[in-house]
Amino acid sequence: MKVTLLAGLLAVTSLSAQQKLTPVDQSGYPKLVASHKGKVLLVNFWATWCVPCRAEMPAMGKLSAKLHARGFDFVTISSDDPDQEPAALKMLKDNNIAPPSYLKKTDDDDKFSNAIDPKWSGGLPGSFLYDRNGKLVRSFIGETNMKDLEAAIDKLL
Repeated sequence: MKVTLLAGLLAVTSLSAQQKLTPVDQSGYPKLVASHKGKVLLVNFWATWCVPCRAEMPAMGKLSAKLHARGFDFVTISSDDPDQEPAALKMLKDNNIAPPSYLKKTDDDDKFSNAIDPKWSGGLPGSFLYDRNGKLVRSFIGETNMKDLEAAIDKLL
């Protein structure tokens, strides 16, 4: 119980500590994924204006908290415009999404999306599951069934 409470307090402290979303571009994305080597990683692209994104965010946050101790990392990348950053940060905080969180910054959305998964048009939400070696294992495009997502993660943990 004390460990769980401490982890919760650390998450809240971390949430309040992140005042800005870190920009990530096409060249920075592979480095972001590589920085999580040794962990199973789910990268979720979302936006505050995206209704399915807002609907699944609470469940994503709970899933992240549930699986983190088993070697799972969850990263969010907002596709909002820079002037929407305060709303994006509020949504992350309201859903207990721990940092780090990023803001997609690209001059060419098609090239960025294609570099992540050639089958992805850039539509939101888009979630990408990587194994412990940083290899893309599965893409979840559009609304995601949380049971299917958790099962896919469990196979890698």
